[in-house]
Amino acid sequence: MSEKTRTPIGKIVAASLIGTTIEWYDFFLYGSAAALVFPALFFPKSDPLTGTLLAFLTYAVGFVARPLGALVFGHYGDRLGRKKLLVISLLLMGGATFLIGCLPTHAAIGAAAPLLLTALRLVQGFALGGEWGGAVLIVSEHGDTARRGFWASWPQAGAPGGNLLATAVLAVLAAVQSDEAFQSWGWRVPFLLSGVLVLLGLWIRLSISESPIFQQAVANAKPSRSMPIVEVFRYHWRDVITAIGARFAENVSYYVLTAFVLVYATTEAGLAKPVVLNAVLIGSAVHFFSIPLWGALSDKLGRRPVYLLGAAGVGLWSFAFFPLIDTRNFAAVTLAVTVGLILHGAMYGPQAAFFSELFATRMRYSGVSIGAQLASIVAGGLAPLIAVALLGAYNSSFPVMLYVAGAAVLTLITVFVSRETRGRDLATLGDAENSTAR
Repeated sequence: MSEKTRTPIGKIVAASLIGTTIEWYDFFLYGSAAALVFPALFFPKSDPLTGTLLAFLTYAVGFVARPLGALVFGHYGDRLGRKKLLVISLLLMGGATFLIGCLPTHAAIGAAAPLLLTALRLVQGFALGGEWGGAVLIVSEHGDTARRGFWASWPQAGAPGGNLLATAVLAVLAAVQSDEAFQSWGWRVPFLLSGVLVLLGLWIRLSISESPIFQQAVANAKPSRSMPIVEVFRYHWRDVITAIGARFAENVSYYVLTAFVLVYATTEAGLAKPVVLNAVLIGSAVHFFSIPLWGALSDKLGRRPVYLLGAAGVGLWSFAFFPLIDTRNFAAVTLAVTVGLILHGAMYGPQAAFFSELFATRMRYSGVSIGAQLASIVAGGLAPLIAVALLGAYNSSFPVMLYVAGAAVLTLITVFVSRETRGRDLATLGDAENSTAR
């Protein structure tokens, strides 16, 4: 692609960031609703804790669908390009979220309500499984080697950006509405807003160019009968394991900090919903800006040192996090969430560049997506469910602290034994260099 037709990196970053923010808004909105309103609306015959468990079970279903989305989107993304698949994922995610806002509740149609909710959650998970890899790759493959950590970290900022947007909308509605009005119809508003946001995201994503590195790889590639995913596990199985292990503490800690905290703080600490939502809101805002800073630092120090700092940090902070929540003091609760998210950012910031630099171009979408999303099932998807179950079984937050710390240890070991990837040229990263001989 000529320099005249190649989209400037700033526009690529903006397109990925806005689109990713919208998709994470949709995904996190469900998690917040699962903690706050879905138990009563879709599982009303259960006791409160069981209802929350059931709601988080449908939440986890979205994570189960993510590897399937990673497989399908990764395959076609490595064959057809990054841009087309990013547009499709945005349409799927936005459509499913909008339809959740239209769903009748258990009171209206009985058991069909949670079944429909689960089906739409599956579509959300499928779409997000394909979104993440494409968003980080189209930036990584447009950006330069020296600043890849910084540029590629911006799509990562879409996660707290989406959470920030979802939490802000819920916080505003919770503040201006009575609990009865919010429970009756107010919860639908954030889901219906997704339709407007998707149109904005599509307009931006359709205006960018395809990855030049991908186009170069297609032009130079020899015909291959193997599917990209087959070649991923032939040449990059070690890298898939690295991605899964590195993702573990990042996923577990994030969903404990942003989803489970809503349950713990309101049911165990006795805090009002607006107080907790505002604390997560502030923490997400700081998190948003910290991620690119960590990404930039990884360009200077390397991916591994920054990632190791984040994993060790969240593991240790888990033992301060819950005692701070138990104080029932807004400043302490905000501090607990904010510091936890800053430390999480030290993993999430370098992650996009780190994972992109593991895989060859013609199988990069598949490799990045599969490695990341396989971890999401047992890490992020089950984290709120496991945390709620531990809390219910032991009536204490200490087992949850150990759970987060254990995840941190697994990630520390994985990243410590991995190789540094900073400085790799994605355009020349080929199969021979990344074969099992590595």
